[in-house]
Amino acid sequence: MRRERRARWIGWLAWTNALAMGLVLLLGATVTATGSGFGCGESWPLCHGRLLPPLTLEGIIEYSHRLATLVSGLVLVALLLLVALERRSVFARWETRIVAGLLVGTLVLQSALGAWAVLAPRYPPVMAVHFGVSLTVFASALLLALILTRGESLRERRCVALPGSVSWASWGLLVGTYAVVYLGAYVRHANASLACLDWPLCQGKLVPDLAGPTGIVFLHRSSALLLTLALTSLVVRLWRDDALRRARPDIVRSGTLALLLLLAQSATGAWVVFSRMSLGSILAHAAVVTLLFGVLSVLAYQALPVRAGTVRRSAAVAEPVQVSR
Repeated sequence: MRRERRARWIGWLAWTNALAMGLVLLLGATVTATGSGFGCGESWPLCHGRLLPPLTLEGIIEYSHRLATLVSGLVLVALLLLVALERRSVFARWETRIVAGLLVGTLVLQSALGAWAVLAPRYPPVMAVHFGVSLTVFASALLLALILTRGESLRERRCVALPGSVSWASWGLLVGTYAVVYLGAYVRHANASLACLDWPLCQGKLVPDLAGPTGIVFLHRSSALLLTLALTSLVVRLWRDDALRRARPDIVRSGTLALLLLLAQSATGAWVVFSRMSLGSILAHAAVVTLLFGVLSVLAYQALPVRAGTVRRSAAVAEPVQVSR
């Protein structure tokens, strides 16, 4: 009973950590959308040199973002300590060590970039990287929660080897999504979001003038279209392959969910344009892309092969299986 209670605590902390990291990202998007980046002045981690923020909207929003980052970091420390003390064998698995290390490293980098944004001039490329790092933090927290709570089940499913084209496509889509997200974040921080006042056309043209902000927005939209076509192609391939669909339903579910989220991301992008950057549209756009990147990270993890000897053998999964290529 005591062991089960500890396991429940680990699961609760892991999922709380993932939710907290997602909240931090959305609060960061709120800071950007409301122009509250200097709500605490040029001091960090204090707010105007004080522990508590001034009673202004900008100060409260910026301080809430910093406070959420601190709380999520403390939850992560508690989680890792509990895992290390009670389930040392978990860290023997290479994927757990890599994901936990990536989570800690990117969380530290995220905080450093946030401090830089306050203490130094704001460069759009750096601010775009900050958003990209925040996505990696959330995806790492999501993967860690899945590994800690459903690790054995995930590894057993990965015993069914995927065609190489599916594995490469899964990882390529993850990298491609990061690039598209970076372009989108750069558009936002360069104040170019409304360089095209219509959607899906740009200034009423299929191919607008590519100079200046209009060119950046067009590049972002074109990249998003290519990403949508690539993900659609993968999902169609998964659904048409009967053997793969039966052997790896987890891959099919993740790919389909990712495609639905990508379509929703395009819809919220159109909402941003038509609403002339309303706060609701901006937060919806950030929330959907956060979920999309998280699901694609899970898809890429599911596409990884299992190393020999890492899965507990059972009658149901005696040897790795491979679906047709």
